[in-house]
Amino acid sequence: MDALWLSFRLAASVAVLLLLVSVPLAYWIARTNWRGKFLIESVVALPLVLPPTVLGFYLLVIMGADSPLGRIWLASFGHTLAFTFTGLLLASLLYSLPFSVQPLVSAFEAVDPRLLDAAAVLGAGRWRTFQEVSLPLAVPGLITALVLSFAHTLGEFGVVLMVGGNIPGVTRTASIAIYDRVQSLEYADANRMSVALLLISFAVLATIFALNRRVWSAWPSR
Repeated sequence: MDALWLSFRLAASVAVLLLLVSVPLAYWIARTNWRGKFLIESVVALPLVLPPTVLGFYLLVIMGADSPLGRIWLASFGHTLAFTFTGLLLASLLYSLPFSVQPLVSAFEAVDPRLLDAAAVLGAGRWRTFQEVSLPLAVPGLITALVLSFAHTLGEFGVVLMVGGNIPGVTRTASIAIYDRVQSLEYADANRMSVALLLISFAVLATIFALNRRVWSAWPSR
């Protein structure tokens, strides 16, 4: 139960924090005319094709005591980032980044440019146009980004194991706990945890997609 609660807390934290990072990043990607933006898009999408163990290994090196970040963190807090919940959170943010950014990019790109032009003609600045035109029209993308990043983090295994290890109450998530049960041939416990994770994941997805459908149906057709 502790592992399930830890996974839920990690997934919720990642989903919310990623939304704060992804909205401005996705809006910039969708609206910029910079020719080199494909480099930023490639970096954002890298976790989709990079093996979790590779990403986890390099994150482990970056967070280690021999790295600049690791030394600063060690001097400030008395321990390294690796094998802590904070380290797990940072690793999960990077690993789930494309699942948050890409739906938002698609949502912002789908906004009719004529609406943005009309807002500009009426005297609205960029910030007001973003607040009152782009962001409301991108609400389905926001919901999709939130649920995908949550669901993806909830089921993480490779990156979580590499960066966080298997510390009860600190970094042992539900997926790692299930793996432990299987390794110990405790199939009944593994089955109970798997069913709980399955039901939670399905409930979250069903609720969010139902809300998403309601948003679309309530929006007037053009």
